[in-house]
Amino acid sequence: MTAAPTTSKRPRVLIVEDDMMSRTLLMSALKKEGYEFAVARNGQEAIDLYSQEFFPIIITDWLMPEMDGLELCRLIRSMKIDRYIYIIVLTGQNSKTDLVKGLEAGADEYMVKPIHQAELRVRLKGACRILELETSLKKNMAEIREISIRDRLTGIFNRVYMDHHLSQEIIRSSRYHHSLSVLMCDLDHFKVINDTYGHLAGDDVLRACVDHISASFRQGVDWLARYGGEEFVVVLPETDLTGALHVAERMRVRIASTPVNFAGCEIEITASFGSVTVIPNFNGQVRYMEQVLNVADTCLYQAKNSGRNRIVSAEM
Repeated sequence: MTAAPTTSKRPRVLIVEDDMMSRTLLMSALKKEGYEFAVARNGQEAIDLYSQEFFPIIITDWLMPEMDGLELCRLIRSMKIDRYIYIIVLTGQNSKTDLVKGLEAGADEYMVKPIHQAELRVRLKGACRILELETSLKKNMAEIREISIRDRLTGIFNRVYMDHHLSQEIIRSSRYHHSLSVLMCDLDHFKVINDTYGHLAGDDVLRACVDHISASFRQGVDWLARYGGEEFVVVLPETDLTGALHVAERMRVRIASTPVNFAGCEIEITASFGSVTVIPNFNGQVRYMEQVLNVADTCLYQAKNSGRNRIVSAEM
């Protein structure tokens, strides 16, 4: 394997060529165009190298020992890779039959030897455009997905995300016999806040409460979703009843002790919590998301009825 010095940010190229003269010409051409590269002398060596490093662009000769260029193309296209690989096949034969064979094997481009610098430059520019389009498309898809699972007002996860991922958390808890706790939080007298100060003030209150809740749990482990208008669900993996009560109390105190300033007015808020802890069992009993949420909702209802600004818990 031979590698060029790291001098550019262009896609890294893998040259697969057994002929020393052709290999040297390709290396020289790529250096002139500012591309980083590595070199393999046949298809098998290329696969071995590829297992260690990802190459967005491959330039491979057709005729090689051990594994030729078309076999290499087919093998790469059969791999489960989440990024696109642009493949250029080189050959000494300039025929439509060879062109079709190369494209059918999975090649994107077909170049006839000897390689000309200007033609290679154009082919590589085309490869870069395709790879940039793929990157842009993936970015857009990721942004669309992120929007689809986020609540627009608060930025936290929405009901769609919760419905899927809470079920997965319950399954994981059962499989590995770890406790799982779920908190249901509801802001007290939220309608009065909206009626007194307006809906913009209500929006500020919701965002402030989200900040207090998020600051009270383990980042990257626990997570928060908006369940309804002023209701939130907090999921605490691998957390027992005692741990859940500590977390809920931190949230309750932060919310109650930090008024929200809106248009010069300090709006005092409190929240009630229903806490349910799913206890691991070894008898194969299956618990469903609806059951867990129903228990949490019952606890929340009891907290509301017993004076608000408090926590009621249960195990199941």
